[in-house]
Amino acid sequence: MAKDTADGVYFGLMSGTSMDGVDGIAVEFAKGKAPVVRSQAFVGFSEGLRDALFALQQPGDNEIEREALAANALAARYTVCCHELLRSGNLSATDVRAIGVHGQTVRHRPEKGYTKQINNPALLAEMMHIDVIADFRSRDVAAGGQGAPLVPLADVMLFGHPERGRLLLNIGGMANVTWVPRRGETKGALAFDIGPGVAVIDAVTRTLDPEAPYDVDGERARHGRVPAKALAALLADPFFDEAPPKSTGRERFGQAFADRVIALAGAGNDAVTTATALTVEAIGRALERWTPAAPEDELVISGGGARNPALVEQLAARVRPRPVRRFDELFFDGDAKEAVAFAFLGLQTILGRPGNLPGATGARGERVLGNVTPA
Repeated sequence: MAKDTADGVYFGLMSGTSMDGVDGIAVEFAKGKAPVVRSQAFVGFSEGLRDALFALQQPGDNEIEREALAANALAARYTVCCHELLRSGNLSATDVRAIGVHGQTVRHRPEKGYTKQINNPALLAEMMHIDVIADFRSRDVAAGGQGAPLVPLADVMLFGHPERGRLLLNIGGMANVTWVPRRGETKGALAFDIGPGVAVIDAVTRTLDPEAPYDVDGERARHGRVPAKALAALLADPFFDEAPPKSTGRERFGQAFADRVIALAGAGNDAVTTATALTVEAIGRALERWTPAAPEDELVISGGGARNPALVEQLAARVRPRPVRRFDELFFDGDAKEAVAFAFLGLQTILGRPGNLPGATGARGERVLGNVTPA
């Protein structure tokens, strides 16, 4: 049964497809008021944990044990992040209603009826003495949905423009967009995964230079050229022509795809430039083809790609005259946006309210998401 109120402080924890660490947020929700960020933290993953998580994206030996050990290691990093949120927010565990934690996606195959986010919510609850809400995606998949994207409900309810339409674009490992007709208006809202955000750019960069985790400030992208035939071949991937609802991940746009970029564009800066151009062009085409946004409706960008100047400049030129703004300019640090979304989804779970938008995920209807592990 739904509750009338669940006001209070919630933690949101998000570790995305970049697998570099966990973004944490402490956010206070009160009925009828805008959410208030109380504290924010980032805790990086060790190289060993990152390697373990990347390895779990592919079939291999002893997967059950490797997954369980990685889940325990994740819970330990989540705990460190939560303690930092308590410290920097001058909070105690008793001040926190619940922790909404996404877990780490290692396989995303909704067409086969599953999506896998590894996690150990029981261990996190045991270490933090706070209720933990996790496993948000599987209920939507059970209802015939993609299980993604799940951020759109928060986009609609918290980050839409109060008077007109707004596009909220997250450029993480994958790029996804939410079209919000007006803040709080779920009717007509639309969201979907576009394709690669920075995952392919990062993978190409690491392949060319194992010491470079990503293209710092987009410098390599600025010093290459884009072979037209290579870009056209990459954009011919059938995913780009699929109509929403749709979602994707590294299974499709991971290392194998990055290797293809290099094979087509050459093993140098041209490959990084081409990967960047692919992300920009895929976003531009998706906004034009699949969203009803008017040219004056602003595009608000967040995620790791929003910190890549070359990518942002190219994107602004591609969507001109549409105004482009950073999420940070309007709200708070854009790196925390998805963490806030999962804190909000945790609130929805406590309230007994739906956390998905069927128009975004393709589910048969609205569903209450997440499983609660009591403290």
